[in-house]
Amino acid sequence: MKKWLDQINDHIRHSMDGRYGSDELNRFLLVAVLALFVLSMIPGAGFLYLISIVLLVLAWIRMYSWNFAARRKENDQYLKFIAGLKKFLRVQKTKLTGRKNYRFFRCPGCGQEVRVPKGAGHIRITCPKCHTQFDRNA
Repeated sequence: MKKWLDQINDHIRHSMDGRYGSDELNRFLLVAVLALFVLSMIPGAGFLYLISIVLLVLAWIRMYSWNFAARRKENDQYLKFIAGLKKFLRVQKTKLTGRKNYRFFRCPGCGQEVRVPKGAGHIRITCPKCHTQFDRNA
């Protein structure tokens, strides 16, 4: 019996030889599969079950792929998207917490967002990025 279990263990261990394996995108896909599967139990949301199965197959294909370059490229694109999303959310949080004491204006020259203290009246703002000057009421 022990020899048979050792053979199965060796087979499982060697099944990933030369394969891509898991990465951040695969972990996200598997979490999405789990979430969609749970949500598919809601009456009338059966289509989510189908979507979860498609995502599960996609994650499995990515994990067992031999095309390392393509999988790395996909993962890098995912990581770049997530980094941009995190930056956007961080900026929105800063604006939300700072709206009590500051006003935010866009530079007409370069589009840079400039923070100005509230209640300063009519002021001339100099953009820190392109040094364009513009007037606004704070």
